[in-house]
Amino acid sequence: MRKNALSFSVAAVLLFCSPLVAQKTDKDKEETPEEHATWIKANYTKYEYMIPMRDGVKLFTSIYAPKDDSKPYPIMLTRTPYSVSPYGVNSYKTRIGPSREFAKDLFIFAYQDVRGRMGSEGEFVNVRPYKPVKSGPQDIDETTDTYDTVDWLVKNVANNNGKAGQWGISYPGFYAAMGAIDAHPAMKASSPQAPVTDWFIGDDFHHNGAFYLAHAFRFFWRFGMPVDEPTREAPKQFDFKTPDGYEFYMNLGPLTNLNEKYFKNQVPFWNEMSKHPNYDDYWKERDLRVGLKNIKPAIMTVGGWFDAEDLFGPLKVYETIEKSSPGAQNMLVMGPWYHGQWAGDDGDTMGNVPFNAKTSLFYREKIELPFFKHYLKDEAGLDLPDAYVFETGTNQWRRYDTWPPKAVAKKTLYFHDDGKLSFDPPDETGNAAHDEYISDPAKPVPFIPNISIGMTREHMLDDQRFAGSRTDVLVYMTDLLEEDITIAGPITPSLHVSTTGTDSDWVVKLIDVYSGDFPDPDPNPAGVQMGGYQQLVRGEAMRGKFRNSFEKAEPFEPGKVTKVEFIMPDAYHTFRRGHRIMVQVQSSWFPLVDRNPQKFVDIYNAKKEDFQKATQRVYRSKQEPSSVRLTVLPRPKP
Repeated sequence: MRKNALSFSVAAVLLFCSPLVAQKTDKDKEETPEEHATWIKANYTKYEYMIPMRDGVKLFTSIYAPKDDSKPYPIMLTRTPYSVSPYGVNSYKTRIGPSREFAKDLFIFAYQDVRGRMGSEGEFVNVRPYKPVKSGPQDIDETTDTYDTVDWLVKNVANNNGKAGQWGISYPGFYAAMGAIDAHPAMKASSPQAPVTDWFIGDDFHHNGAFYLAHAFRFFWRFGMPVDEPTREAPKQFDFKTPDGYEFYMNLGPLTNLNEKYFKNQVPFWNEMSKHPNYDDYWKERDLRVGLKNIKPAIMTVGGWFDAEDLFGPLKVYETIEKSSPGAQNMLVMGPWYHGQWAGDDGDTMGNVPFNAKTSLFYREKIELPFFKHYLKDEAGLDLPDAYVFETGTNQWRRYDTWPPKAVAKKTLYFHDDGKLSFDPPDETGNAAHDEYISDPAKPVPFIPNISIGMTREHMLDDQRFAGSRTDVLVYMTDLLEEDITIAGPITPSLHVSTTGTDSDWVVKLIDVYSGDFPDPDPNPAGVQMGGYQQLVRGEAMRGKFRNSFEKAEPFEPGKVTKVEFIMPDAYHTFRRGHRIMVQVQSSWFPLVDRNPQKFVDIYNAKKEDFQKATQRVYRSKQEPSSVRLTVLPRPKP
């Protein structure tokens, strides 16, 4: 936290954070989810209201208030486009608040369907842009709806203490961040968690302009289909008729077939998005960071290092508030989690990778609950740093007064002949110092070693041995590390490349190669072999035509050496002594990322005949050194 503050020494989250199943905690070892649901009914009373906004639109809000009226309680608000179900004052959620710990501590919990969704009136707008200037009651955005909601709650809900907090994961995280802009005076604390921030550069549907097909399709089908508003019903899940997403999306063909085969022009957001293939004003005004200025509530932004959906968002929200509101109480929490895992399970493992600690429980009990109790219940003695971050590799929490840590330095890993990777720059000269492969859109590189119908959580740290064996993937690897190397911050690939096409994707993966004698899990029912495991630490796609500008796409000149440099989201990971560092480079990552035709066209409207093979070269000479720049944290000597 800021130094001028007080002494601050469904069973898992599904797509965009569906309701969670209650989990056991150390404090409630004997309480089952069913018993907890019964406890909620015994200790809370549910109410439902249509809360009027300044323009006359009414928003459906359900409230769970403690039956104990011996003292007033603060209000915890979450706003969602997904549903505050179940509906009806006699139908209760099985878990309320950010976690079970909150319910036991007693707060007033308010859940609201945002404008135009489910039980609320009005028109829904995806990631509704912030309006910095408002000329009258008809000028609304998510900041005004939050302000009006909080104002009504503190004036009309019995036995509240006049203080409000807000939280939300994913899309509700966007609303939590919006609620901190031009905030109501009663809004004292907000926790945007995995907040949707920029849907073109880094969150969810695009990464550096590359379209995340497998994730977007499921979201558009489930969330984007039109419904009669207001309604409390959501569309049914799409029937893929196969468990193999690679097969399904290859059979789909060009992206134009999404409308022709499935959407039938009935998904407004898809139609809007496909009309804006570049980073134009449509996307820029939907960037959450635009309004993050002069923030008054205390902020705790939360994210997961292995969040496949919204890793970009929390890092950028924290960074933006640090710069734009230097006096704000601004905190970042990053754990070893998939999307929303911190609210859904113990957080002791992900995929095949163990973290040797119940990281989610630690966060909920030692970070999240104390944060809100301090600002909403005036509980003294809060001891939280500006950045509470989990270091993977060594598997331990670390505390810093800023993120990235101040002590970091830049170190560059260079590509060399024979697949070598080294901190020494290359000394070869001339264009002969290159590696090449043929990228074929008809046989794209899969993004996982198995099959799945959609984007998997585990791909963020999957074993990459399957990819390195392909001829269309370049592999570079260091010698055995003689000492630990810790990266703490952004990762910057800088490639010198050429292509025989006029467009190309460039996918770069930073990988931790375990030692050959690394122990297998015990017990090990799946028969996982961890010796030589190639754990993905960070992977990212760059749509090549945006290499110089997201606003203006540019073709490649066939055969001409061109620099492609981009920034991957931060990581905090230690490559242990005896491991190796690996980098893989490829031009497809399917069906996580849609296929690039490798011809300079509007990919949303590309035809089958536009897709072509291309020969890709990655140069590694003294004049054109391809590399990956790391943010390295010096480690104390043992």
